[in-house]
Amino acid sequence: MPTDTKRSGSGAKARDALAMLMADHKKVKKLFSEFDKLKEEGGDEDKSAIVNQICNELKIHTELEEEIFYPAVRKAIDDSDLMDEALVEHAGAKDLIAQLEDASPDDDLYDAKVTVLSEQIDNHVKEEERDMFPKTKKAEVDTEALGATMLKRKIALMDKMGMSAEDDDSDDKDAKPTRAAKR
Repeated sequence: MPTDTKRSGSGAKARDALAMLMADHKKVKKLFSEFDKLKEEGGDEDKSAIVNQICNELKIHTELEEEIFYPAVRKAIDDSDLMDEALVEHAGAKDLIAQLEDASPDDDLYDAKVTVLSEQIDNHVKEEERDMFPKTKKAEVDTEALGATMLKRKIALMDKMGMSAEDDDSDDKDAKPTRAAKR
């Protein structure tokens, strides 16, 4: 987590864009881990709820990156290949998300699609955190201003999807599917 993250008067962390994105990464990784446990134990209803939450989290995350974060970073760093690859990776993830949203846990290849999505996201996250985020810091992108803009947009997207701000506890160690995620 960036060490320059400021604290507001209430003691809460200011929403730095990089800290926000890394919290999302951590949350989705935990959800994929929950899915893996359910895959072993069974429980299609629980698997479906977790997958719906994963899909919702990823849709919001990719939209924030594509609308706000990536354009700002693209302007600041000289690495169009890195930025283009990130967009292509998003497109692949969106395709699997769409397939999963139209599927149910008893469908053929359901678990395999979730596993492949998990692997794709894991690779994407590693590339962002290893390559893109350090270049963003080095270019001195105003990640606090971006974070504020991203947070406003995230709240609007969550509202549009029927999720509440309480659903976005990215640091919750016991993240469980929310009512909105279960549909």
